[in-house]
Amino acid sequence: MLTVNALTAASGALIPIQCEYYALEGLSALLETVKQVRNTVNHTLEIRGLLRTMYDPRNKLAQEVSAQLLHHFGDRVYKTVIPRNVRLAEAPSFGVPALLHDRNSRGAKAYSALAREVIERDAASASAVANSG
Repeated sequence: MLTVNALTAASGALIPIQCEYYALEGLSALLETVKQVRNTVNHTLEIRGLLRTMYDPRNKLAQEVSAQLLHHFGDRVYKTVIPRNVRLAEAPSFGVPALLHDRNSRGAKAYSALAREVIERDAASASAVANSG
């Protein structure tokens, strides 16, 4: 119910997805929920992007899941990939965000890159809307 309420109030959704098999099944269910919310109570809801998380390039399954996401969702998949990173996993146990726990870790740098990418996409989208009207 929390997911439906959040999607009802949101203008867009950024969907994080672990690069693992069962995450793809969960993604299918979430996409169906987004479709239902869009068709009933929030006609402006859009998927802003999909974020690949817990990615380990040494893992063949992670590579395959990433390739499937890129194949099916194309440019809606963020270029930024959040790696599987011990420093990211440690941060909650210290009660701080990853960027405060170790801003020089690969994971923290990836989240900073994601923030830049989100801002750039939003600016490009706003510019496209302004130029079309």
